[in-house]
Amino acid sequence: MSKMIIGIHGLANKPPEKTLANWWHKAMLEGLQVNCGLSLEKLDFQSVYWADVMYPNPDPEPDKYRKAKKGDLKYYNEGWIDYIREALLDFGGDVIDSMKEMFGMDELAEKVLKAKLKDLYRYYEEETIRTELRARLRQAIIDNKDRRLMLVAHSMGTIIAYDVLRELGREDANISIDHFVTIGSPLGLPHVKYKIMEESPLIRTPSVVKKWSNLADRRDPVALDIHLRDDYEANYAGVRVEDDLVMNDWGGINHKSYGYLRTPEFSDLLKNFI
Repeated sequence: MSKMIIGIHGLANKPPEKTLANWWHKAMLEGLQVNCGLSLEKLDFQSVYWADVMYPNPDPEPDKYRKAKKGDLKYYNEGWIDYIREALLDFGGDVIDSMKEMFGMDELAEKVLKAKLKDLYRYYEEETIRTELRARLRQAIIDNKDRRLMLVAHSMGTIIAYDVLRELGREDANISIDHFVTIGSPLGLPHVKYKIMEESPLIRTPSVVKKWSNLADRRDPVALDIHLRDDYEANYAGVRVEDDLVMNDWGGINHKSYGYLRTPEFSDLLKNFI
């Protein structure tokens, strides 16, 4: 059976559709070459583009793709301090969830989304936009349902992907995703989980997913909750999220998709799939 990699991008305006797809493709190929010693000319890759729904014109000055500097692509070695931080963050997440229930933080969350994450706010508040974004990914999956699929989702794209996979799981038992990979994901945010629960009371791995890997950089502010395993229950087949910390070399806020797509950890997952 042939294989296909489907990618869906995240928040904010983007370069033109073909340009973004090309830069994702370059990042994956660069990672395979540098990290795995695997030189390929191309991958079977399809990009799901939705920035045009939010923005009338592509970003005129995008952060152009550039190759990593020699030695910048490194594995993340999780040390003892990370376990302490993880415990503290998990405790903080529990506190936030409790405060949300006790003091009605929904209103505050709505204000934050509207001010800082406008695309996500519109996705939740405007049904026509939500329907269109889901439809684009849904169609890409259905068109390739006879192939083995790796679905790679970045940032807000992980939310769209999760919602679509839950819908497909309820509608078509023949759909199957061999590997769902989330990078720089906000799926652990309390407000996002609350929105999921409005549609699906049980927060769990989508039933159509055979494997789910979540990659996050601790410095990435969008992936504020870097461990999703304690937030999402297993599906009926026992599949749970496997979290892995990475070093996104792109710099800035360490959220860029290209940086995630060429981390050694992602390259290993991709190599195993292809």
